[in-house]
Amino acid sequence: MTEISPDEAAFVDRLGLFFEMVGGPRTMGRIYGWLMICDPPQQSLTELAAALGVSKPSISTVIRPMQEGGLVERLPSSTREHRYRITPGGFTRVLQVQLDRMGAGAEAAEFGLSVIGEDRPEQRDALEELRDFCAFSATEVHDEFMRRWADYRAAKRRGR
Repeated sequence: MTEISPDEAAFVDRLGLFFEMVGGPRTMGRIYGWLMICDPPQQSLTELAAALGVSKPSISTVIRPMQEGGLVERLPSSTREHRYRITPGGFTRVLQVQLDRMGAGAEAAEFGLSVIGEDRPEQRDALEELRDFCAFSATEVHDEFMRRWADYRAAKRRGR
């Protein structure tokens, strides 16, 4: 069993709080944090549960959406004990997916506009703002943000 140092535990807990602040489960952030710093960088559900002091079923429940979302990947294994690791660029992919999904908000707001008709200007303004913000986020913010992120990351790597 891997012992987590006090500083490692503090980091894992901080990342758990960060995930919670941005709308995810705290355990998801703790798993992600541990996988970012653990040695070896691949861990089984049993190892994750032991290191984090969380039940194995809880780890299993939380790691599934992490895998589906591209944050972690399950490695091939000849045993039933699968191992997981951070997916390179996984956190960036999560944000890309969220920005891509903003189009659904624009569509919902557009439908809302058709539902209320023309005689409710206050509600129309709110729906138009939602539609326009979501459409802007799905296109302009997404493309510009991801381009700038790639440039920023490349510059940081060159400066190492």
